[in-house]
Amino acid sequence: MKNKYDALILGGGAAGFFTAINLSVKHPEYRIAILERSKEVLNKVKISGGGRCNVTHAEFIPKELSKKYPRGEKELLGPFHTFMTGDTMSWFEKRGVSLKIEKDGRIFPDTDSSKTIIDCFLKEAAHHNIEILKNHSVKDFGYNSAFAKTSSIKDPTYHIDTSKGSFTCKYLVITTGSSPKIWNILEKCGHTITPAVPSLFTFNIKDKRIEGLMGLATEVSVKVVGSSLQSEGPLLITHWGMSGPAILKLSAWGARILSNFKYQFELNINWRQFYTTDETLEELLELKNTYPKQSLYTYAQLELPKRLWQRMLDTVDIATDLKWANVTKKQLRLLAIALTQSRFKVNGKSTFKEEFVTAGGVDLKEVQFKTFESKVCPNLYLAGEVLNIDAITGGFNFQNAWTGGYIIAQSIGENNL
Repeated sequence: MKNKYDALILGGGAAGFFTAINLSVKHPEYRIAILERSKEVLNKVKISGGGRCNVTHAEFIPKELSKKYPRGEKELLGPFHTFMTGDTMSWFEKRGVSLKIEKDGRIFPDTDSSKTIIDCFLKEAAHHNIEILKNHSVKDFGYNSAFAKTSSIKDPTYHIDTSKGSFTCKYLVITTGSSPKIWNILEKCGHTITPAVPSLFTFNIKDKRIEGLMGLATEVSVKVVGSSLQSEGPLLITHWGMSGPAILKLSAWGARILSNFKYQFELNINWRQFYTTDETLEELLELKNTYPKQSLYTYAQLELPKRLWQRMLDTVDIATDLKWANVTKKQLRLLAIALTQSRFKVNGKSTFKEEFVTAGGVDLKEVQFKTFESKVCPNLYLAGEVLNIDAITGGFNFQNAWTGGYIIAQSIGENNL
């Protein structure tokens, strides 16, 4: 039968290709196809890491790696013992893709081009005779009685209806990411869907204290006032507000809380990261004694960028010609507070580059994470962001895709051996 397959993968992204290729390696006799709704595949891979493709992250301890997932930490711990960072690097390098680890732990192809990863996937798919069917928008799917959930049996036949025709398969793999349409069909099939909210976003802030500081980056600790949400790391000032790892981590861990706040909240920033107000005041008093004849504006202090240091002086109305000898303790206390307890009003969010990530998807209690098979529908597998799993920035979302795809590939057909 022309449209009859052993396995169909819905979604031509990272998880979809990785599943298909690994499944074909294990079962070369299988007829496998990837159904993609758009005219291009691997679009998210293409734009990842600013077009360089942040393949994964140099975290090689499963427990530590799992901690990078605000949703999915507990569920991914076991799978990471089977396939994680080192396995991912080995997989690509065996296929001629050399990878490099950057200072911040992110891992990229040596070419600094996502095309290298895309070409690898397309070459492997062609080598294993995996069919790639583009412009196939899925309308519905179900098993046995087409498009209708029936009682669970051992060997269901899945029926998939698309904009370009109908298909059947024994194994169905869903890797469609945060697609409300597919979530609705899965819900009809009996799955519970956690509603999606944005994750990994930047903060919109209009404040004179950061005007003209675009591009400035520094290490900070941040906290959402009125909550337990906090983070630390590099912060980047942008023309619309604030970004950088410290902000992105906060947005990931606080995805639902910040959604409930309707993205209107106060952000406390400690520009000195881990130093307290009192500790900072003590250092400022020491500087007063050390450089009595020097203007406070002459040199940046406390390891702060010069533009930020001078802006903080402006914030507490310290004159440009004021010397350390003449600054009062009260002025220095106000400066210490500004450096460690700056509050900013956040008024909305912006997408981080083009890498839109959501928190939400199939309820994790309904998936068997030894196989990534649905507990609700037999022979239905799910990987990537279709599940209620998401991570902080740095290659972790791709690692979830690789791990899920690999384990699905190893699991399919096991019950028939």
